[in-house]
Amino acid sequence: MAKVAFLGLGVMGYPMAGHLVKAGHEVTVYNRTAAKAESWAKEHGGSHAETPREAAAGCDFVMSCVGNDDDLRSVCLGDDGAFAGMAKGSIFVDHTTVSAKVTKELYETSADLGISFVDAPISGGQAGAENGVLSVMCGGDEATYAKAEPVIDAYARICRRIGESGAGQMTKMCNQIAIAGLVQGLSEALHFAEKAGLDGRAVVEVISQGAAGSWQMSNRYETMIDDKFDHGFAVDWMRKDLGICLDTADEVGASLPVTALVDQFYKDVQKLGGGRWDTSSLIKRLRAMG
Repeated sequence: MAKVAFLGLGVMGYPMAGHLVKAGHEVTVYNRTAAKAESWAKEHGGSHAETPREAAAGCDFVMSCVGNDDDLRSVCLGDDGAFAGMAKGSIFVDHTTVSAKVTKELYETSADLGISFVDAPISGGQAGAENGVLSVMCGGDEATYAKAEPVIDAYARICRRIGESGAGQMTKMCNQIAIAGLVQGLSEALHFAEKAGLDGRAVVEVISQGAAGSWQMSNRYETMIDDKFDHGFAVDWMRKDLGICLDTADEVGASLPVTALVDQFYKDVQKLGGGRWDTSSLIKRLRAMG
């Protein structure tokens, strides 16, 4: 069992840190809103710190799950950042979805300090975090990953090293690219069923058992039919992720026409006031069009 710090207690990080305690690790948490860290510590029996540096002090592993590139830099760098408190030989594991650019930047900075860095973005949503069944895609040195994997397993269904630093983030981009097209396709199918006067639930019962079936269809069709969109990953965050995908596609020379189109559809959803709706709300845009 290890001494672990967890930085960031959002809808994903809060339960993930809890699973580390259940797995027997000694856990100290940090959150920008201190009250949330205090609440977590009371609920799970761990401890909380006022800064990332204090949380990281003496830890074997420091895990983070924050918002974006700038948030990640802020918890890693500076006098109060985690890197300043980490001992040589310790490992930083980042679960945030960020650019491969900031990942490589922090990987190099950590190496200069004698600590290691693994990019380990996650997929599976809030339910996956709460149930401890996330998919974790990792990039970093093989030996470092081998040490980190047993700790990550506390909240993972599958955890795999894809390649060197940045490979985890690149894989998460593939995940978001695939989801964007799937959700738009499902939205159009359900919208078509509505317009054609079909029973959407009966339609999905049949087509989900064939080639059209997907996780999105199985887990989101009912709430989409019922016009309820508070069950998952927010549109604002999806646009952040798709922006990273599109920027990186330009850098590597990839063509993402469907992703670019769906990103604009999500922009339309934001204009409808749906920035905090979950990603399945693409169907709201179709309904608003008539």
